[in-house]
Amino acid sequence: MAEALVIRNLAKQFGGLRAVQDVSFTVRENETLALIGPNGAGKTTAFNLVMGFYRPDAGSVSAFGREIVGLRPHDVCTHGLARTFQVAKPFGGMTVLENVMTGAFLRDRQRNVAREKAREAISFVGLSARESTPARDLTTIDQRRLEMARALATQPRLLLLDEVMAGLNPAEVDQAVALVQKLAARGLSIVIVEHLMRAVMALAKHIVVLDHGQKIAEGMPNDVMKNPEVIRAYLGSAAHA
Repeated sequence: MAEALVIRNLAKQFGGLRAVQDVSFTVRENETLALIGPNGAGKTTAFNLVMGFYRPDAGSVSAFGREIVGLRPHDVCTHGLARTFQVAKPFGGMTVLENVMTGAFLRDRQRNVAREKAREAISFVGLSARESTPARDLTTIDQRRLEMARALATQPRLLLLDEVMAGLNPAEVDQAVALVQKLAARGLSIVIVEHLMRAVMALAKHIVVLDHGQKIAEGMPNDVMKNPEVIRAYLGSAAHA
């Protein structure tokens, strides 16, 4: 299976804090990989390094065979990577359709084409009935759907999902899991940061565990969950383990 994302010896320090330390892992095409660990482990920082929001102090990031360190976020996006954010930040005064069109404009500058691409993404995530709703009026789960739709509208090959199930009730979590499964079935490579372990186990075929910025385990879900180091650092105190 071809490689979608290859991270090698990635490192980032903020003052005296080593947020990411010598982290390496590979995401295969059409694979869903979960990046887990306690709060402050470096998961979102890793996403920010991949997407060009931060420049690493050391290491490399290649996507679909091309080095992307040094590219700006919108240039990373043009190479087939998109992400959602831990805290949804839609353009509150704009409608769902207008929000998603901002993603579609990355590849389709003609307004009518971008509108149709946006509507395809909105339909895929199940938000068609809210197309004309201002984003600020959406429920939490619909704001998560909007985040996914806006990312999908950029026509990515690799999607980074940062805690898309945070704040959802059990029924909404089931809906979110089903949506991520639909994305995977579409052929997307996915990296998901998530604390809810039942969601991780339902979605991921491969897990990487970070703690204090370092990779402490990697492998198949059942093997990782039995790892004493993972239990000590994360599972023993994870609220949803």
